Amino acid sequence: MKNSLGIVLAVLVAVGAIILYSALFSVYQTQQALVLRFGEPVRVIEQPGLNAKIPLVDSVIFIDKRILDLENPSQEVIAADQKRLVVDAFARYRIVNPLRFYQSVGNVEGANSRLATILNSALRRVLGESTFTQVVRDERETLMARIRDQVNREAGNFGISVLDVRIRRADLPEANSQAVFQRMQTERQREASEIRAQGAEAGQTIRARADRDSTIIVAEANATADQLRGEGDAQRNDIFAQAYNQDRGFFEFYRSMQAYEASLKKGETRMLLSPTSEFFRFFNAPNPAGSPVPSTPPTVAPATGAAPAAPAN
Repeated sequence: MKNSLGIVLAVLVAVGAIILYSALFSVYQTQQALVLRFGEPVRVIEQPGLNAKIPLVDSVIFIDKRILDLENPSQEVIAADQKRLVVDAFARYRIVNPLRFYQSVGNVEGANSRLATILNSALRRVLGESTFTQVVRDERETLMARIRDQVNREAGNFGISVLDVRIRRADLPEANSQAVFQRMQTERQREASEIRAQGAEAGQTIRARADRDSTIIVAEANATADQLRGEGDAQRNDIFAQAYNQDRGFFEFYRSMQAYEASLKKGETRMLLSPTSEFFRFFNAPNPAGSPVPSTPPTVAPATGAAPAAPAN
């Protein structure tokens, strides 16, 4: 009898433990809960903690409270200037009304599916009203804000708040990109050829001008040199004439000394002259007044490697 009573008590304790365990549940910081009774929602729990429900009657659905990401696959969009764009975008959202979320989309997968449709429609609508330059460069932030507002307005019916929509990439299709790149490359090559041709023409003009200026400068310098040389020769001849008229004997002596200096230079020069030659008359008679002046040096036989004697003027 006692054993039967013990078994009954153990069974009752076990049943009580099972009932108590199924009547309690915990809601964590990252969750919010929706209590259903026979499939109908009766309570929403948004605060974390330990909660109770009616066993075997109530059920609990946990809904994520964190910020969720929606990765939208790449799609082609036609801009306002009829250019095709490949747009890669994503959205971040949060479930703010668990009851409406459960009643409208059921779970996160259903929400992502519905939200992706809304996001694609907003992308096509907003980007279709903008040009390629506005999407890629000028008004990207503004366009993303407009897309976010439109998606958020429709997603509110699902108990979802869209926090942000970002266009990760907006480019031309690969075929168009290659064509644009080829066209840009051809354009740059054409510009480079034009610049090289202009540079070559400018270089040729500069060289021609430099050659002309050089020729003119050299010609003017030669003319000036010839003029100065002529003037110098005239002055020299005038000085010689004045010296000859003032003292003929000294002039003859001076000119003979210049002839000796030009003829008897250092080296292996050898001269075959008669001792009575007129060339050495100042050696024999230093002051032969009225003697003729040797205007030119006698014939010189230069040795190998020696410089020729300069004739006296």
